[in-house]
Amino acid sequence: MSQVHKRFSDDQVREYFKRYEEGKISRQILQEILGIKKSRFFALLSKYREDPEKFSIQYQRRRRTRGISKEIEKNILKELQIDCRLIENPDVPLKRYNYSYIRQRLQDKYNQKVSLPTIIKKAKEHGYYQGKRTKATKHEREVLTNYPGQLIQHDSSVHLWAPLAKKKWYLITSLDDFSRFILYARLFKKETTWSHIKAVEEVFLRYGLPYSYYVDCHRIFRFVQGRDSVWRKHHTLTDEATPQWKQVLDDCGVKIVYALSPQAKGKIERPFGWLQDRLIRTCVR
Repeated sequence: MSQVHKRFSDDQVREYFKRYEEGKISRQILQEILGIKKSRFFALLSKYREDPEKFSIQYQRRRRTRGISKEIEKNILKELQIDCRLIENPDVPLKRYNYSYIRQRLQDKYNQKVSLPTIIKKAKEHGYYQGKRTKATKHEREVLTNYPGQLIQHDSSVHLWAPLAKKKWYLITSLDDFSRFILYARLFKKETTWSHIKAVEEVFLRYGLPYSYYVDCHRIFRFVQGRDSVWRKHHTLTDEATPQWKQVLDDCGVKIVYALSPQAKGKIERPFGWLQDRLIRTCVR
């Protein structure tokens, strides 16, 4: 055993050594009581003999440990201030700090390795901390797959991805449902049928044909009667008209699965959230 100072007080060890010096207790027994080896025993005994009255076994650090330099602290606060301005900007869809991003930023730009708890500690000290969110979990039906390429989740999201540009762009993304690998991600000024067809083309040419695509009921992907008609045509019902994007997938022999609710698109919304969080912060910097 070690760390005698955590198991005995100064007075207790001082009394043991006093009895040893008086010959009332043997070295072997005292070593067993203290749980130390011979070298450690004689080191303590030598310290005791120097000044029995001031003898102490309490451990004292000679230098400060786990401290960070002023330069590192300056860069941490600099990055936290940038995040603070983004969060306070009502036009930017960021509501929380990302301490993991700041940690990676310090390593990539400044070549400074800092632990996540240290960054959070500094954020608390300077008013840049937000507690963890407690979200109510709601069960939604999941699309389960067994192998890569069985189902590709495809969607778009419009945001102010680069706040300094002051323009909202569309991010079109394709995600493999099984591996969660992002197959495609591009920014477009406008969302058009052609931009989605180009996304499909790149995925097919680079990775091959998947079994199916999972999309929402946007008019680019699906004709819905009552929404996509100026007046109701009873002879043309939902899915009886084929949008160009759907025609491309039909010609390639790829099945299309439609999400019946926005909540059912949760798997691709999470990558959108991750990209939104990282891309905006990177563009601002």
